[in-house]
Amino acid sequence: MSRGLTVAGRRLELVRGDITTQALDAIANAANAALRGGGGVDGAIHTAAGPGVLDELRSRYPSGTPTGTAVATAAGRLKARWLIHAVGPVWTGGTHGEEALLAAAYRSSLAAADRLGARSLALPAISLGIYRFPLRAGARIALDAVLHHFGGETSLELVRFVLYSDETLSAFSVALDELAPPA
Repeated sequence: MSRGLTVAGRRLELVRGDITTQALDAIANAANAALRGGGGVDGAIHTAAGPGVLDELRSRYPSGTPTGTAVATAAGRLKARWLIHAVGPVWTGGTHGEEALLAAAYRSSLAAADRLGARSLALPAISLGIYRFPLRAGARIALDAVLHHFGGETSLELVRFVLYSDETLSAFSVALDELAPPA
Protein backbone atom coordinates (compact mmCIF):
# COMPACT_ATOMS: atom_id res chain seq x y z
CA MET A 1 0.00 0.00 0.00
CA SER A 2 1.18 3.51 -0.75
CA ARG A 3 -0.48 6.91 -0.64
CA GLY A 4 0.28 10.29 -2.05
CA LEU A 5 -0.79 13.89 -2.13
CA THR A 6 0.26 16.85 -4.26
CA VAL A 7 0.40 20.24 -2.52
CA ALA A 8 1.54 23.44 -4.22
CA GLY A 9 3.05 21.37 -7.03
CA ARG A 10 5.06 19.26 -4.58
CA ARG A 11 4.53 15.57 -3.92
CA LEU A 12 4.17 13.89 -0.52
CA GLU A 13 4.24 10.09 -0.56
CA LEU A 14 3.73 7.40 2.08
CA VAL A 15 5.22 3.98 1.31
CA ARG A 16 6.04 0.85 3.26
CA GLY A 17 9.62 -0.20 2.65
CA ASP A 18 13.30 -0.06 3.44
CA ILE A 19 14.62 3.51 3.53
CA THR A 20 18.16 2.31 2.75
CA THR A 21 17.08 1.36 -0.80
CA GLN A 22 15.73 4.77 -1.78
CA ALA A 23 17.32 6.41 -4.82
CA LEU A 24 16.48 10.01 -3.89
CA ASP A 25 18.70 13.07 -3.45
CA ALA A 26 18.71 12.77 0.34
CA ILE A 27 17.72 10.27 3.01
CA ALA A 28 16.99 11.35 6.56
CA ASN A 29 18.27 9.17 9.36
CA ALA A 30 16.62 8.86 12.78
CA ALA A 31 19.88 9.47 14.64
CA ASN A 32 20.86 9.71 18.29
CA ALA A 33 22.33 12.92 19.71
CA ALA A 34 25.85 11.44 19.80
CA LEU A 35 25.67 10.74 16.01
CA ARG A 36 27.52 7.47 16.51
CA GLY A 37 25.10 4.93 15.07
CA GLY A 38 22.61 2.87 17.00
CA GLY A 39 19.69 0.53 16.53
CA GLY A 40 16.57 0.65 14.39
CA VAL A 41 16.65 2.93 11.34
CA ASP A 42 19.97 4.44 12.46
CA GLY A 43 21.69 1.05 12.59
CA ALA A 44 20.25 -0.04 9.25
CA ILE A 45 21.36 3.18 7.55
CA HIS A 46 24.88 3.04 8.98
CA THR A 47 25.23 -0.62 7.96
CA ALA A 48 24.07 0.08 4.40
CA ALA A 49 26.03 3.34 4.03
CA GLY A 50 29.32 1.92 5.27
CA PRO A 51 31.92 3.18 7.76
CA GLY A 52 32.74 6.38 5.87
CA VAL A 53 29.58 8.05 7.17
CA LEU A 54 30.50 7.40 10.78
CA ASP A 55 34.03 8.65 10.10
CA GLU A 56 32.60 11.88 8.65
CA LEU A 57 30.26 12.32 11.63
CA ARG A 58 33.13 11.83 14.10
CA SER A 59 35.27 14.34 12.23
CA ARG A 60 32.68 17.05 11.57
CA TYR A 61 30.46 16.67 14.65
CA PRO A 62 32.65 15.36 17.49
CA SER A 63 30.14 16.53 20.10
CA GLY A 64 27.07 15.27 18.22
CA THR A 65 24.03 17.52 17.78
CA PRO A 66 21.16 18.38 20.12
CA THR A 67 17.72 16.79 20.06
CA GLY A 68 15.51 18.60 17.55
CA THR A 69 18.35 19.39 15.14
CA ALA A 70 19.74 17.75 12.00
CA VAL A 71 23.12 17.67 10.27
CA ALA A 72 24.14 16.42 6.82
CA THR A 73 26.86 14.14 5.51
CA ALA A 74 27.65 12.27 2.34
CA ALA A 75 25.57 9.11 1.91
CA GLY A 76 28.35 6.56 1.58
CA ARG A 77 27.22 3.46 -0.31
CA LEU A 78 23.54 4.45 -0.37
CA LYS A 79 21.81 5.40 -3.63
CA ALA A 80 21.27 8.92 -2.28
CA ARG A 81 23.70 11.82 -2.49
CA TRP A 82 23.31 12.99 1.11
CA LEU A 83 22.29 11.71 4.53
CA ILE A 84 20.53 14.03 6.93
CA HIS A 85 20.89 12.88 10.54
CA ALA A 86 17.90 14.13 12.56
CA VAL A 87 17.71 13.70 16.31
CA GLY A 88 14.22 13.15 17.63
CA PRO A 89 13.20 13.00 21.28
CA VAL A 90 12.86 9.97 23.50
CA TRP A 91 9.26 9.88 24.76
CA THR A 92 9.18 10.40 28.53
CA GLY A 93 5.47 10.98 29.00
CA GLY A 94 4.95 14.14 26.98
CA THR A 95 5.84 16.65 29.68
CA HIS A 96 9.36 17.46 28.51
CA GLY A 97 8.65 19.21 25.22
CA GLU A 98 8.73 16.01 23.17
CA GLU A 99 6.16 17.20 20.61
CA ALA A 100 8.01 20.46 19.94
CA LEU A 101 11.33 18.60 19.69
CA LEU A 102 9.92 16.09 17.20
CA ALA A 103 8.50 18.89 15.05
CA ALA A 104 11.88 20.65 15.23
CA ALA A 105 13.69 17.48 14.10
CA TYR A 106 11.51 17.28 11.00
CA ARG A 107 11.78 21.03 10.29
CA SER A 108 15.56 20.79 10.68
CA SER A 109 15.68 17.87 8.23
CA LEU A 110 13.64 19.77 5.64
CA ALA A 111 15.78 22.90 6.08
CA ALA A 112 18.96 20.84 5.70
CA ALA A 113 17.60 19.35 2.47
CA ASP A 114 16.93 22.87 1.19
CA ARG A 115 20.45 24.04 2.10
CA LEU A 116 21.82 21.12 0.09
CA GLY A 117 19.56 21.91 -2.87
CA ALA A 118 17.88 18.50 -2.67
CA ARG A 119 14.84 18.01 -4.86
CA SER A 120 13.79 14.74 -3.21
CA LEU A 121 13.98 13.47 0.36
CA ALA A 122 13.14 10.16 2.06
CA LEU A 123 12.05 10.48 5.69
CA PRO A 124 11.64 7.76 8.35
CA ALA A 125 9.24 7.77 11.29
CA ILE A 126 11.61 9.63 13.62
CA SER A 127 11.24 8.70 17.34
CA LEU A 128 8.28 6.38 16.66
CA GLY A 129 10.16 3.13 17.23
CA ILE A 130 12.68 2.52 19.97
CA TYR A 131 12.23 6.10 21.27
CA ARG A 132 8.56 5.19 22.05
CA PHE A 133 6.90 8.40 20.79
CA PRO A 134 3.13 7.70 20.41
CA LEU A 135 2.55 6.58 16.84
CA ARG A 136 -0.56 8.57 15.87
CA ALA A 137 0.65 11.81 17.44
CA GLY A 138 4.10 11.42 15.88
CA ALA A 139 2.67 10.72 12.43
CA ARG A 140 0.55 13.85 12.63
CA ILE A 141 3.52 15.99 13.73
CA ALA A 142 5.69 14.60 10.91
CA LEU A 143 3.12 15.18 8.18
CA ASP A 144 2.18 18.62 9.49
CA ALA A 145 5.84 19.67 9.32
CA VAL A 146 6.12 18.60 5.67
CA LEU A 147 2.80 20.12 4.61
CA HIS A 148 3.74 23.40 6.29
CA HIS A 149 7.16 23.31 4.60
CA PHE A 150 5.51 22.83 1.22
CA GLY A 151 3.70 26.14 1.76
CA GLY A 152 6.96 28.11 1.69
CA GLU A 153 10.05 28.40 -0.46
CA THR A 154 11.73 25.03 -0.87
CA SER A 155 13.90 23.14 -3.35
CA LEU A 156 12.02 19.95 -2.50
CA GLU A 157 9.66 18.56 -5.12
CA LEU A 158 9.16 15.16 -3.46
CA VAL A 159 9.12 14.07 0.18
CA ARG A 160 8.60 10.35 0.67
CA PHE A 161 7.96 8.85 4.09
CA VAL A 162 9.44 5.36 3.96
CA LEU A 163 7.81 3.42 6.77
CA TYR A 164 8.94 0.07 8.08
CA SER A 165 5.66 -1.54 9.17
CA ASP A 166 2.04 -1.74 8.08
CA GLU A 167 1.01 -0.33 11.47
CA THR A 168 3.17 2.78 10.97
CA LEU A 169 1.98 3.23 7.39
CA SER A 170 -1.63 2.98 8.59
CA ALA A 171 -1.06 5.62 11.29
CA PHE A 172 0.52 7.98 8.73
CA SER A 173 -2.35 7.32 6.30
CA VAL A 174 -4.97 8.22 8.94
CA ALA A 175 -3.01 11.36 9.88
CA LEU A 176 -2.74 12.36 6.22
CA ASP A 177 -6.54 12.04 5.88
CA GLU A 178 -6.94 14.34 8.88
CA LEU A 179 -4.44 16.94 7.67
CA ALA A 180 -4.83 16.87 3.88
CA PRO A 181 -6.07 20.12 2.43
CA PRO A 182 -9.35 19.82 0.53
CA ALA A 183 -8.96 19.02 -3.17
